[in-house]
This record gives sequence, C-alpha cells and structure tokens, in this order.
Amino acid sequence: MTDRGPLHRDGYTLLRRAIPSEWLADLRATFDAGVKPSHLWPAPRGADWRHSLLDGDAKVQAVCRLPMVLAVVGELIAERFFLAQVEGREPLAGGGHQSLHRDLSAQRPGDMAIALAFLDDYGPQNGATRLVPGSHRPAPDAPPPNGSDETRAVQIDGHAGDILLFDVDLLHGASLNISGARRRSLLISYFSQALYPSHVQTLSLRSIGMDTREHFEPADFADAFNPVSQRLQVSTSHR
Repeated sequence: MTDRGPLHRDGYTLLRRAIPSEWLADLRATFDAGVKPSHLWPAPRGADWRHSLLDGDAKVQAVCRLPMVLAVVGELIAERFFLAQVEGREPLAGGGHQSLHRDLSAQRPGDMAIALAFLDDYGPQNGATRLVPGSHRPAPDAPPPNGSDETRAVQIDGHAGDILLFDVDLLHGASLNISGARRRSLLISYFSQALYPSHVQTLSLRSIGMDTREHFEPADFADAFNPVSQRLQVSTSHR
C-alpha cells in the first residue's frame, strides 16, 4: 500500500494532467456557455470573477467522478461522501485576489474536501491558487491562523487538465490575475454523508441543479490510490 502520509501532512495534492486532454475543448465551451452575471445568482458573486453555471453537463460530471479524484477525496474525508456542488470560476483581469482563508469543516475536521480542475494553464501571472501546506491541522498550542502571513504560502502552477485537491481547513486563496490571461476552473465540493440533510436545505440558495443523491464509499476507490500516488506532485513555485 502506498504511503498516504504526504497527503495528510500537507492537506493537499496536485494531480497533473488528470483530465483527458480531448475533454478540454468541450469543457471550456461549456464553461463559456454557462457564464451568468453576478446579479442573476441567488447569492451574490464576486464582481472581479466570472461565474459559470454548468453542473448539468455530462463531461463536467465525469470530471467530478474521475476515479483518481474520488480516491483522494475518500482518503481526505475518510467516510462515505457525496458530490455536493460544482460551478465554474475565473478571475477577471486585474481581479481575483483573495486573502489566505479557510472554508472550514462543518461538523468534524476533514468532513469536506475541495477540488479545483483547471481548464487553462495557470501560474503567478493569471491568478493561480496559493496555499499553506500543513495549515489544516495546526498544533494545539499554535497561534490562530493569520491570513495576512504569506511567509509559508506556496503558489501552484501547471497546465490545463491538472486538478488540485485539498482539505477545506487548509489556508488557501486565489491570486491577482495580473496578465488577464484566462484561468477557467471547475470548483468542486465533496461533503461527508453526515452533512447531506443540511445540504439539501440550501440547494436553491447555491444554484445547484444537479442530482446530489449519489454517495461514494472510500473503500470502493482504494485500489485507485496507488496510481494516484505515483502522480502526486507538490507545488514547486513559491510566491
């Protein structure tokens, strides 16, 4: 069995070229067709971002269910889980910067995981994600997380088709899109099964149109973790 240590220690992993290259053109077209201005969403969206409603698309759903992705999610959540949400996001030119933050688990540490599936090449010039390895499980005597402290942050870079997966408690944030180059991505959320009742109550507030009743057992994807581990890459570009 491959060592899971680095994933749990760092709180994230980056799967290189996880999306089949022949899917990318269709996924980009779906993203662009689904873009809706902020005022048309039930909850306000950031004005310096482009947001796309695309959760009904079959190829988008296939990305969310890639075995290597579900294997990592199962390892992070460590109990039965479900696909809660997927939408498209893209930082506009001169926008997109976020302070380092946590999205926060709901009932127990590790009950949610996030995937960012990149549809365009990404890096420091077009707003790539920064994160702080290991910040999801601070020591009991550690000071509270400081979103303004960038000293331990790393900024990822790579190619269209990569997928970043991380624990929601990991400090992370998008960066400023300096160049204005496109950086479309799928923001995918996975929740522990225990969160399903509360999830159902807020479906309309989050513009979720897809069927979220399918649940996944981590054990069903354990065999997929070995090839995943061979592809695990840590961020190499420091901010």
